[in-house]
Order: sequence, then structure tokens, then C-alpha cells
Amino acid sequence: MKFDRNYFVLVFLLLAIMPLANAQYGYNNGYNNPYNRGRQSPIPRTPEPERKPENLTAEEIVDREMPKIIEAIDLNDFEQAVVSAILTKYVQQSIELQILKLPADKAREAAEKIRENQKDELQAGLPEEKFNKLVELQKQGYKKLKKQKKKKKKKKENSDDIE
Repeated sequence: MKFDRNYFVLVFLLLAIMPLANAQYGYNNGYNNPYNRGRQSPIPRTPEPERKPENLTAEEIVDREMPKIIEAIDLNDFEQAVVSAILTKYVQQSIELQILKLPADKAREAAEKIRENQKDELQAGLPEEKFNKLVELQKQGYKKLKKQKKKKKKKKENSDDIE
């Protein structure tokens, strides 16, 4: 059998080019390949477990809401302390009421008592006009502040679009 030099060179070139062609077209089974061509990764993806909502303490809840209240009503330091203490006390009572899981009628009555007591203490601790602003703010559920912020954001976006 005669050794053909041309045949040897041709086979050698094919063997050398095959890995380059595979790398060029992404036929490496998806491992570390940015051009995966729709193939699944060999590592199975599992959905992330749902996180349970954090059980916030009364202090944390009040601390989150106080900046909105201060912004809307313009409270001084003493009034801030009074409002914060009163709200913390009654938020804690509301949390305890939820933990008890009373029947609907009793829970409703207890919640109304808590709101009335909170309203009475706030009325005693704040000047009348600030108390009225706070009551109105609680009725609105802080919606007014959200609307104002959205309007400001829209104005900023529109001014960016014009430029």
C-alpha cells in the first residue's frame, strides 16, 4: 500500500478545522456559549421559592409612614415624637388583634375601639388644624402624596423628551 501524501494532508486539515467549525457555529452543547441558539442549559432552572412577606414590627411600620406624615403636616420634633408614640401603640394593638384571629364581629368592634382611642389621643396631643390634616391624610390613604409625586415625575419625563 502506497502512502499518499495529499490524502494525509487532506485528512489532517479536516481534523484541524472541525473543532473550529463547531466553535464558530455554537455546536458545543450549550456549555458557556453566549450564542446558545435556543438550547437549554444543562443546569436545570428551578423557580425561586416565594418569599414570605416580612412580619414588620409596629415601630418599623410607623417608621415607614412617618416621613409621609411629616411631609404632609409639617410637624415639629415634639409633635413627631407624640404622633410616633401614639401610632406605634395602636399599630401594636392592631397587630395583636390580627394575631388573636377573633370572629369577624368581635374583630370589627375591637378595631373600631382601637381607631377611636387612637383618634382621641391624637386629638389631645396635636393642635386642632394639624390633627384635622392628619385625619384627612389617613382617610385619603396617602393617595394625594402619590398623585403629586407621579405628576412631578411625568413633568420631568416630558421635559426630558422636549430637550
